[in-house]
Amino acid sequence: METEEIMSDTVNPYQTPGETVQPVNLPSAQGALTETMLIHLKSASPWLKFIGVLGFIGSGLTALWGLSFSAFIPLVAQVWDEIPQAYQPFGAFIGAALGGSMALVCVGAGLLMFFPSLFAFRFGSKIQNYLRTGTDQDLELAFKNNKSFWKFIGILCIVQLALFPLIIIGSIIAAVALALF
Repeated sequence: METEEIMSDTVNPYQTPGETVQPVNLPSAQGALTETMLIHLKSASPWLKFIGVLGFIGSGLTALWGLSFSAFIPLVAQVWDEIPQAYQPFGAFIGAALGGSMALVCVGAGLLMFFPSLFAFRFGSKIQNYLRTGTDQDLELAFKNNKSFWKFIGILCIVQLALFPLIIIGSIIAAVALALF
C-alpha cells in the first residue's frame, strides 16, 4: 500500500489484510487469475477448512450417537411391549424396529455428512497450496473438490426431493393401518 494507515476509530483492526497475494508462478493460461480473485480465494480458504473440520466433528458425533442409540434397542422394545393390548401383536417388534431404524438413520446421516466436509476441507487446503506454490495442479484439484462438493449436495437434494412423496405416502398408510388396529 502506498499510504500508511493510521489506527483510528474508523479503521477496523480485525479486517482481512489488504496485502496482495501473488503466487510464485502465475498461470500463463488465457484465463489467469486476477489479484482480486486471489485475495478472495485467500480469504475463503481458512473458512472452507473450518467448515470442513466442523463437518467432520458433526458427522462423527452423529454416527456415534446412532451407534450409542443401538444400545437402547432392548429398552425401546421392552417399553413398546408394555403398551396396552391394542398394539400387543407388534409390541416388541415395533420397539426393536424403531430403535434399529433410528440407529441406522443416525449412522447413515453421519456418513453422508462426512463427504461434503471432506470436499470443503480439501478445497480450502488446495487453495492454500495454490497460493503458496502457484502450480496449476493445485488450482485444478481445488476446483475439482469444489465441483465434487456441489455435485454431492445436488444429488443429495434430488434424492431428498424424490423421497418426500414416498415418506408422505408411507406415513398415510401407517396412520391408516394403526387406526384400523
